[in-house]
Amino acid sequence: MKKTTPFIVGNWKLNPLTQKAAAELAAGVARRHKKTEAPYIAIAPSAVHMSEVSKKIKNSTVMLAAQSISFYDGGAHTGEESVGQVKDLGSEFIIVGHSERRAGGVTDEDVNRKVAKILRTNLVPIVCIGERKRDEQGAFFTFVEEQLRSLAEQLSAASMKKIVIAYEPIWAIGTGKTATAEDVKEMQLFIESVLTKLYNRPTARSVRLLYGGSVKPHNAKELHADGGMNGFLVGGASLKAEDFIAIARATE
Repeated sequence: MKKTTPFIVGNWKLNPLTQKAAAELAAGVARRHKKTEAPYIAIAPSAVHMSEVSKKIKNSTVMLAAQSISFYDGGAHTGEESVGQVKDLGSEFIIVGHSERRAGGVTDEDVNRKVAKILRTNLVPIVCIGERKRDEQGAFFTFVEEQLRSLAEQLSAASMKKIVIAYEPIWAIGTGKTATAEDVKEMQLFIESVLTKLYNRPTARSVRLLYGGSVKPHNAKELHADGGMNGFLVGGASLKAEDFIAIARATE
């Protein structure tokens, strides 16, 4: 994908309830998104809906993503899904380290292991980072930098260029609170500065950055135009096809 073309990912989380509703939502997104570029779009349904969603978007410009994967490739691991299984369903992207997963015990080490596994399978990891809260002393910058340093410990510059980083301030996820465009721009510049220190300027500028956190049709244009990121990781607003596409169109 060209980095200059925005990338919009819809994370459905544990929604919707039925296969029928998931199929209708996927079909609605595919029907409304006709262009091959400007922007790229992917949707990440729950594991039980991936097969049905994959069928609905198979001949469209919409791509498939998985919400998570296991450390394991197969065997006696009840309740897990492997990279190979989600790849077989057509997934091109896998979300790793989402704050809701981290709250359940996923560590930076877990994230690193999954990223390495995904890259070996030639899929694209979407690695989520972000602070729990903001403070006047700027400690949240240190928190984000530590997440980036942990990720960089195992990745060469060539590998880092293959991943997508999604900045999601935890205080803005599902709360109705949204980082301002100025906040997003500040973090975009900070992330690039950290990656420049860890690698070099060309590598830092090659990594695609997404913003996630209460992105809606009414604020998407400003967040994209002034925030400096390369797209969005959208939660609740991705559950309505018209809202999700409106967000995508705001980045054109």
